Amino acid sequence: MPNPPLPALTHLQFLVLGVLRSEAQAGRTLRHALSAYGIRRTGPPFYQLMPRLEKDRLVDGWYEQITVGDQAVTERHYRITPEGTRRWKDARAFYEHVARAATKLRWSDA
Repeated sequence: MPNPPLPALTHLQFLVLGVLRSEAQAGRTLRHALSAYGIRRTGPPFYQLMPRLEKDRLVDGWYEQITVGDQAVTERHYRITPEGTRRWKDARAFYEHVARAATKLRWSDA
């Protein structure tokens, strides 16, 4: 079996898609989930990443209006697309292949 190709996803994209696999989430909730993995993204960088994922058709985004106290607030929500799921699975398969190979192969002649 040939080696799978190197994934086209960055580690951060892989993490975002992995978190979204369970359910659609609001942007603020997604940022909180990422912080549990040590990712401390401020609003602007996070909201620059998400449109790139939308442009690549890896996530869908939409707005919902919620009420906080007596204030109406518009909140951005995201969900993974079938293409996002496929790319996430391809990246996961690559890393699992590397992990298995590392236990079986000798990487150095030293």
